[in-house]
Amino acid sequence: MADARQAPATAGIDPRGPRFGAAVSAVLLAVTVVLGTGPAATALLAVAVVLFAIGAARGPQHSVQGWVFRRWVRPRLAPPTSLEDPAPPRFAQTVGLVVTLMGLALSPLVPGAVPVAAAVALVAAFLNAAFGFCLGCEMYLLLQRLRRA
Repeated sequence: MADARQAPATAGIDPRGPRFGAAVSAVLLAVTVVLGTGPAATALLAVAVVLFAIGAARGPQHSVQGWVFRRWVRPRLAPPTSLEDPAPPRFAQTVGLVVTLMGLALSPLVPGAVPVAAAVALVAAFLNAAFGFCLGCEMYLLLQRLRRA
């Protein structure tokens, strides 16, 4: 008989992992917004781009934030009551990558591109971290519905 505290055997990820990753991203992006348009803000946005790229390429469970969650946070929590499909959070990482990469790419031409891109990504990361509302995940689900229609 399985331990009642074990996670269900179905494939999926702990939904608290992407939320933790969103909290880390939110802090990084908030500092970027506060720093404004200088080289430090551009460097922090570049870090965000790299983190989003890893999450988009490998999935949120295999990102840097996912590793930190699995290594230090997850062992201190009760097992998840349910698991979620990793595809919507991975798509959300891709959306974050596109937004932050655009800000980084436009920064030599548009002085406010870094803080604006960081602010847009910050809104999405904050909504996920604070309220569990993942904008990128909702976009993914909408696109899936449109594909089936």
